[in-house]
Amino acid sequence: MKNCCFRLLAFTGGRKGEVLALTWEDINFIEKTIRFNKTLAKTEHSNKYVQTPKTAHSKRFISVDDKTLDVLERWKKTQAKLLLTYGINTNFNSKQPILVFTDKRALNDYHFTIYPNEKLKAILRKYELPSITVHGLRHTHATLLFEARTSIKEVQERIGHIDIRTTMNVYALVTQK
Repeated sequence: MKNCCFRLLAFTGGRKGEVLALTWEDINFIEKTIRFNKTLAKTEHSNKYVQTPKTAHSKRFISVDDKTLDVLERWKKTQAKLLLTYGINTNFNSKQPILVFTDKRALNDYHFTIYPNEKLKAILRKYELPSITVHGLRHTHATLLFEARTSIKEVQERIGHIDIRTTMNVYALVTQK
């Protein structure tokens, strides 16, 4: 699960809350797209809930590569088997959306979604890798897009910035290096 989550964070440029709020109906395996249209938020008492994103530009469809779709497909099958062992029937065609990233304790109780910050720190320690944050994976994605000569406008749309100046301000120094 965590490998799939980190792959999505790094290969889509999605924000942590956007990725954690994904349901299987947000992923179109045929059209090879992911729909970001919601985000996971926390109350002051750390209860989690899904809400619409801050801006209309955060609602977007992005293209996804075949390898990432393959990782997602394998996770979907694994998740269904895991949840079934705990007596949770995962009818992916039902009216109730199923979160892509949730643990065995609940399907739609957002309190039990995974904690990528802690998982990433553990992986970095285990393999003695340089420090990077979950949000840093988003920056890495955008930086790689610029290195691949993707236009600023395309990067802005893909990562969901409302204003192109935000994209330019955040990534201008990176692209100069």
